[in-house]
This record gives sequence, C-alpha cells and structure tokens, in this order.
Amino acid sequence: MSVLRKIDRYLKKTAMPPTRFGRLAVNDPRLVGDLKNGREPGKRVIARIEAFLAQGGER
Repeated sequence: MSVLRKIDRYLKKTAMPPTRFGRLAVNDPRLVGDLKNGREPGKRVIARIEAFLAQGGER
C-alpha cells in the first residue's frame, strides 16, 4: 500500500486535517497536498510518516 493511501485512510479514520497531519508527522503542513500533486517522498520522510502512523498519530 502506498504511503499516500495509508495517510488518506488515517485521515478519514481520525478526521484530522491534512495540514495538521503533515505538521505532526514531518513538520511540513504542505506534505499531503504535495504528495497528491505528485511529490515523491524520500526514504527518510517515508520512515517518519510510517513511524507516526505506527504510533497511532501520537507525538
């Protein structure tokens, strides 16, 4: 499953705004919008997103 799809599922489940997710996960409020517009995240960004999701969104 792609990282964007995981993010979308998490956002729907939690009703969290995309900008808040980006800010909490990787300190980038534009993250989700940029990913939807074709941005390819690097390995470190993907790792940070995966860690955030694994912790249940807790930071």
